[in-house]
Amino acid sequence: MNNTDTHEIVVLGAGYTGMLAALQLANRTRTLAVRITLVNPSARFTERLRMHQIAAGQELGDHRIADLIAGTGIEFRQAAATAIDPEARIVTLDDAVRLPYDTLVYALGSTTDTGTVPGAGDHAWTLNDPRQAHRFSIRLNEIARQGGSVTVCGGGLTGIEAATEIAEAHPELTVTLISYTEPGAMMGDKARAYLNRALDRFGIERRVGVKVTKVLPDAVRLDTGEMVHSDMTLWTTGVKVSALATEAGIDTDAQGLIRTDPTLRSISHPDVHAIGDAAAIDQAWGRIHGTCQSGLPTAAYTASTVAKLLRGKAVRPFRFGYFHQPVSLGRKDAVIQFTKADDTPKRWYLKGKAAVAYKESVSSSVLTSYAMSKRFPMPVQLSKGGRATRTRA
Repeated sequence: MNNTDTHEIVVLGAGYTGMLAALQLANRTRTLAVRITLVNPSARFTERLRMHQIAAGQELGDHRIADLIAGTGIEFRQAAATAIDPEARIVTLDDAVRLPYDTLVYALGSTTDTGTVPGAGDHAWTLNDPRQAHRFSIRLNEIARQGGSVTVCGGGLTGIEAATEIAEAHPELTVTLISYTEPGAMMGDKARAYLNRALDRFGIERRVGVKVTKVLPDAVRLDTGEMVHSDMTLWTTGVKVSALATEAGIDTDAQGLIRTDPTLRSISHPDVHAIGDAAAIDQAWGRIHGTCQSGLPTAAYTASTVAKLLRGKAVRPFRFGYFHQPVSLGRKDAVIQFTKADDTPKRWYLKGKAAVAYKESVSSSVLTSYAMSKRFPMPVQLSKGGRATRTRA
């Protein structure tokens, strides 16, 4: 502990996981001598689940971090962390402030990686930032008026949602989805068939089983040699994380994710708790991949863990199992694939209006959980995976 009797908790990142961790920590430590500082470069909370809506031209709510944490006692610092000294337990910010900590919650998340394919960083757009997504929507309107073309690279859930949202909002555009694997490959046959019918309905062209080898200002080159004309290219494939932990000497894997023990603490520095996309988390069935569905439970669990440790209580290992794969297909359609703990598909799925309502409830539940977490520790985990997660691999 630092020179005072107050236990200093610093939460790096105010995305989905960092925000929930801070709010639940504030609730769970109200009777303790604790100070919580939340650090984030932007004063605005970004709804990453809705970035494709911004890109298609929709206006979303403006949620300010200061408003979300009002009344909790959390101190907000608008800054970016530039260095961590895990031995001295100090975080250095880009405004030259040095923040001491007793407990560090590392929630810096991930961004789309445009560094693996030549030209992607220079000529492709991403959904990493709401301001860029808004600029994308403005340019999209210009391209649509000319009857131009948009190419979405990546057939994962983000790529599918972006392609369908854009095609629905701008039917005059030619929209092409490029994916090495079949779009919706993680889904069961029936849900994937429904998804493909939606892509057909929107007139979305597909290039499947190919890789992009170069992004040009007005085209993308495929590994087959084909050049696909593209007035705008949206890059949704591949992720990267901050190098901050690796540079600090905290034990990380090859991708830069902090290696964690069964309680989500760094295996090299136990006073560092890693959550969400920033953490390498293994379960008996395999490694968790970064999604909001898995990230929020890590945040709630870590808030509970820190509070228990401060009170000298025992902590049980983190357990998690996937439950669903919700995918919006524009504003009027969606498909929900229910899954086993390891994210492989079950037989059951939802489609159409029922799926739209389900997907919207998922997207809007995050802000609701924040408001509820001010009052009591809000449960956010849909499944602990049952038997599949009782023994850690």
